[in-house]
Amino acid sequence: MKILIQLLVFSLILTGFQGAASGQQSFEVNEAAKAEVSRLSFLEGKWKGSGWMIAQDQKRYTFEQEENIQVKLGGTAVLIEGLGTSDGKVIHNALALITDAEGEGEGKFDFTSFLQNGRKGTFKAELIGEKLYWFPSEQVRYIIEIKENGQWFETGEYNAGGNWVKFFEMTLSKL
Repeated sequence: MKILIQLLVFSLILTGFQGAASGQQSFEVNEAAKAEVSRLSFLEGKWKGSGWMIAQDQKRYTFEQEENIQVKLGGTAVLIEGLGTSDGKVIHNALALITDAEGEGEGKFDFTSFLQNGRKGTFKAELIGEKLYWFPSEQVRYIIEIKENGQWFETGEYNAGGNWVKFFEMTLSKL
């Protein structure tokens, strides 16, 4: 009887492994996602520069910024590491991952960001012409473009009654 139970258990375990093996995910690169994400290759590299922002107290503050942008996961994701300082203190420390927003259409992306304070979220992003727009909310947008001189130029705007008002500007040079 003991041998019969052991054989039954062994059989169930073996069947379970076979089921898991037959249901394994494909590890092939998603070529459609790779093609979409490749459209963001203009961001890739190490960047450094400065910018300004208007804070909630309505004062304008300046900062120094570094961005390290890498294509990851076989070309299906863009990893952004951003570090901003002002007067020698870290004021912005974030990671973001941009991936194809599957099923959303051409030029549509998911922009997932993580901040050092624990905040995180996934937001809508889209490529319009040669500019990447991402929307942390319906009322706020950031626009990233590479100017003719090769510099990264980014603005942040909020919607005030149908008018977009700039509260952030940053210019970076590729290292």
